[in-house]
Amino acid sequence: MAKKIMIQGTMSNSGKSFLAAALCRILKQDGLSVAPFKSQNMALNSYITKDGLEIGRAQAMQAEAAGIAPTVDMNPILLKPTSQMGSQVIVNGRVFGNLRAMDYYRRKTEFIPAVREAFERLESQYDAIVLEGAGSPAEINLRDNDIVNMGMAKIANAPVLLVGDIDRGGVFASLYGTVSLLEPEERARIKGLVINKFRGDVKILEPGLRMIEEKLHIPVVGVIPMEQIDLDDEDSLSDRLVRTEVQEGLDVAVIHLPHISNFTDFNALEHYEGVSLRYVDRTAHLGHPDLILLPGTKNTMADLKWLRESGLEALIQRLVKEEQVPLIGICGGYQMLGERLSDPEGVEGEPGSSMRGMELLAAETIFAAEKTRTQTEGTLQELPGIYAACAGQTVKGYEIHMGETFRTEIEAGNSDISHEKGEIAPAVRLADGRMDGFVRADGLVFGSYLHGIFDNLEFTGAILNQLAEKKGISLTATAKSMEEYKESQYDKLADLVRRSLDMEAVYRIMEEYESERTRL
Repeated sequence: MAKKIMIQGTMSNSGKSFLAAALCRILKQDGLSVAPFKSQNMALNSYITKDGLEIGRAQAMQAEAAGIAPTVDMNPILLKPTSQMGSQVIVNGRVFGNLRAMDYYRRKTEFIPAVREAFERLESQYDAIVLEGAGSPAEINLRDNDIVNMGMAKIANAPVLLVGDIDRGGVFASLYGTVSLLEPEERARIKGLVINKFRGDVKILEPGLRMIEEKLHIPVVGVIPMEQIDLDDEDSLSDRLVRTEVQEGLDVAVIHLPHISNFTDFNALEHYEGVSLRYVDRTAHLGHPDLILLPGTKNTMADLKWLRESGLEALIQRLVKEEQVPLIGICGGYQMLGERLSDPEGVEGEPGSSMRGMELLAAETIFAAEKTRTQTEGTLQELPGIYAACAGQTVKGYEIHMGETFRTEIEAGNSDISHEKGEIAPAVRLADGRMDGFVRADGLVFGSYLHGIFDNLEFTGAILNQLAEKKGISLTATAKSMEEYKESQYDKLADLVRRSLDMEAVYRIMEEYESERTRL
């Protein structure tokens, strides 16, 4: 039977994923086989496993920290918000359907068998499981059908560490209030408190630590300092998305769409000295970047409508045409670049609906109910512009999209074509024989379904160096591959948490809880 420890938080973004990843790495370093688990994740950043199943990005990151391949059992339920009131529900890596929040809440218990079976499979394969909750266990309006916080702790028979974020203020009140709102049997599962994101001298904090322990009769097992560690972010609360200022060097602007997804696609760009990566959600902030990136989105048509209404579409079109600023679209961003988007099956809206694209590529997208989910690799073709040095390079990544994008036939003298793009060429020949993406003949507009394409540093370095040469500056890239870089960050994280957490107490909690479970 695997040892278990569950990380819950007083609020979203308190550091649950961070601490779970750290414990996965520490337990691995200590010789245990360990796996992460989160029964239900709500996030637009997702990952495709080797067998083509979709899970939350955070669990893939934690699996990497544990030194194992991500599997669907680590996140059996993934919710990808499509609007303020509903989400695409993914069960065991496959689309179950789109449900409104209330409908999902009513049906949540239907998914308990899938959750239990996934956890039990992991439990039978590993020495230890590090579970992660979601939001806060004190969301008392959701308690009845809870399958992700205390409800999951009960299913797994797991002790809990409760994490509070001191950087946002009120950490003692949030810890005390969270514990106080729990039922007695739920409070009994909390075996330790952790304060995260602390700045300053911990001695100043000690009176508060003693007082919270006296009031709750739960020990504080660690105070984790604020430190810059580069891990894949899970959702729209990421600190990355608030970077808006133009800095010196190469200016790369990512359009911050309302339903932005898989923005981890662009993390690799931050590894080049002299590259300033920022996120833009209004025309006043776009300025005159050297490169514009249009990211993936969970709702392409809605976000294209927003792009149009915000004025950003017209501004991007002008920058491409008049200032020759290159534009790269990934997945949903790629779909926006074409002539038209059609939705015959009602995947994103009303069946049969369609809308005009940005008209920057001679292509059109037709949405389909079946989702493409696959890891893949391919070879870059001979391409114009900043991609000229990339011909023959191998790139790896993964696809997550509903629909296909096709070349639009342009008839000679057709005055309805409002852009000046001319011909387009396929960008990547995939290993299975398919072609992915298109590049415009002038090299200014590039689109691809390949998430993670910038993790291929030879490709990324080549296009950034072309842009830097044009601007008259030089760049310095990290010498490490993305895999090596991530490994160094996981080790840095483990070192930080090992220094800050009473790991003897954590191991004791994991060992002793089995003998206590009959009393819960």
